[in-house]
Amino acid sequence: MNTTANNRQPPSIVRWAVVGTGTIASTFAEDIRWAGNAELVAVCSRTPEAAAAFSQRFGELRMLTSIEALTAGSGIDAVYLATPNTTHFTQTQSLLRARIPVLVEKPFATTAAEARQLSQLARETNTFAMEGLWSAFLPAVDGVRSLIADSTIGSVTGIRAELGYAKTLDMNSRFFSKALGGGSLLDLGVYPIGLTLALFGFPRAVTGRWRAAPTGVDMSAEINLQYPGFDASLSCAFDRNGSNRFIIEGNTGSLTIDAPFLRANRIIVTKNPISRHLAIPLGSGHLSRLTAKLARKLPLPGLTIQDYGFPGNGLQFEIEAASKAILEGKCEQPLMPLGTSIAALEIIETVLAQPAS
Repeated sequence: MNTTANNRQPPSIVRWAVVGTGTIASTFAEDIRWAGNAELVAVCSRTPEAAAAFSQRFGELRMLTSIEALTAGSGIDAVYLATPNTTHFTQTQSLLRARIPVLVEKPFATTAAEARQLSQLARETNTFAMEGLWSAFLPAVDGVRSLIADSTIGSVTGIRAELGYAKTLDMNSRFFSKALGGGSLLDLGVYPIGLTLALFGFPRAVTGRWRAAPTGVDMSAEINLQYPGFDASLSCAFDRNGSNRFIIEGNTGSLTIDAPFLRANRIIVTKNPISRHLAIPLGSGHLSRLTAKLARKLPLPGLTIQDYGFPGNGLQFEIEAASKAILEGKCEQPLMPLGTSIAALEIIETVLAQPAS
């Protein structure tokens, strides 16, 4: 952050640059308008034509063509990296060495070792760094934190979460390329893993299994995290469309972050098994969906639905949280410290260390 003279008010807006011009970069640019403490001022792309089109679309932004140009420039307070997984390490390294705060689209890096190096560099340079696991900052997730703290469902007895989106096998796609950091765990698994860590901290033991795609990356995976008193059973997949819910069981009820939980905007609180099975069916067929839709409209005993709708796509909450931490001179965001990002990658590596099934 640029310093201000003693007789001036400290800055209240973080001026962001985005690196990349793809879908997630566009989502960031669309949602930043909903953040009260941030504005987008620049775009960086290796392709001048892409930068020009992005700049025109989002308000005549400054255009840069390299990370080097970005670190040498002025008038930029922080950078959002919306680039391929395998570039995150070197680009984040360059930004931290230049003492430019950085928000990295998930995953923070492709290996735990890389993440540990970046965390150390952030400490050495006293510079903010954070993984952009946007789901952890959504209002519905804050609602879940409050409900757990208030013992709304008693003591937690188990967690079940699945995130699956069927993808056609494409040998050239980044999703199925080892060289490009592909695989369902790095693309999808970071969401249930990261959210579990954000809500419940680090597990005491990790087990899991995975199924290989023809390219050698993980087509699907199952992860089991053991906590004192309960287990978290998580899964991710490219070979099917999942239920995409995050369910927290307690000894007096359950909390369900409704599908798709990565864009959480509804919590279903159930206090008896009948309401739970009607509102949250095990199946994913048409009849199950119809039954759930009807059940949620009825005044069922023991069923409460909390809606947390928001404008935009939802990235504004992580943008606002990161910007607040940067303005306060912090190196980490308390809800998403780098230790959590490192732990998520360690969990992924533990699962992938097992022979593929």
